[in-house]
Amino acid sequence: MIGVVVLGFVSPLYAQEAAGGADSQLVKWSIIVAGFSLAFAAAFGAIAQGLGLSAAANGIARNPSAAADIRFSLILGLVLIESLVIYVLLIALILFFVQPFGA
Repeated sequence: MIGVVVLGFVSPLYAQEAAGGADSQLVKWSIIVAGFSLAFAAAFGAIAQGLGLSAAANGIARNPSAAADIRFSLILGLVLIESLVIYVLLIALILFFVQPFGA
C-alpha cells in the first residue's frame, strides 16, 4: 500500500509539462481537490451509514415492536447520506471533465 502511494507521488515527476502554465496548474489542483473531496465524502458517508445501521439494530433489539418505524427511519437516513455522497461525486466529475475555471 505504501509502495503504491509512493509511486503515485513520484510518477508525475517524469511527466511532460503542458503548454499552458497557469491553466495546467488550475486543472491539476481542481482534480486534486475533487479527488480529496470524493475520498472524504465516501469515508465519512460510510462511517455515518455504519453508525446509523448500528443504532437501528440496537433499537430493534431493544424494542422489536417498533421495528417497522425504525426500519423506515433507517432507510430514509441511509438514502439521505448516500445522496450527499452522490452530490460530491457529481461535483468531482464536473471538476474532472468540464474544467469550470479554465478557458
